[in-house]
Amino acid sequence: MHPLDRPVWESLITHHAPLSEGGALARRFARDVNLFAAARDDSAESLAALADLVAPGETIFILQRPEIAVPPGFDVVKRAEGVQMVAARAVDPLCGADEILDLTDADASEMLALAALTEPGPFLARTHAMGHFRGVRIEGRLAAMAGERMRCPGYTEVSGVCTHPDFRGRGLARRLSAIVAAAIQARGETPFLHAWATNTAAITLYERLGFVHRCGVNVAVLQRVAA
Repeated sequence: MHPLDRPVWESLITHHAPLSEGGALARRFARDVNLFAAARDDSAESLAALADLVAPGETIFILQRPEIAVPPGFDVVKRAEGVQMVAARAVDPLCGADEILDLTDADASEMLALAALTEPGPFLARTHAMGHFRGVRIEGRLAAMAGERMRCPGYTEVSGVCTHPDFRGRGLARRLSAIVAAAIQARGETPFLHAWATNTAAITLYERLGFVHRCGVNVAVLQRVAA
């Protein structure tokens, strides 16, 4: 199986192991880092191990190419289809008038607020610790950001791409996505990303940057049944 078929699992057992908890059969991100979790495979033992990592009433996100096997004791809150794309050529780090900033822990509260407003995907208090994030400030406000999420040997995901509604229409998301992707390529890795299958605008934007469709992915939000 290709590592990007189960990108969450591959990330949790390699680059992001220090930000995770669990064992050889199932792992999840620390609760203040992200909501993603993964089982090693669909065996009863792996699914039971995944269930043991989730408290009653708690919610987790699953993302993978194979069909998602729901562990016993979970309700399916949402199912959706997404697409996974990989960069097929060198990405041009688009230039522009706005200054691109490295975002740090000092920006964490603003990053969380921007993500809560725009909903680019699960984003918690320490999601920014998953990788390098870049942003643009306009009139002192964090107008847009993009960064890195899942990462395993040879691959890093471009994610957290969002723009404040007050600053849309300026191409900020496109520029930041290009800058993050180009930086990933500069260290010898392949950028990849995910989008909802219905989000044709985002898919078109990424195609223009040099990304191509690799596969469809399954996404599910699961909640552990309360005891």
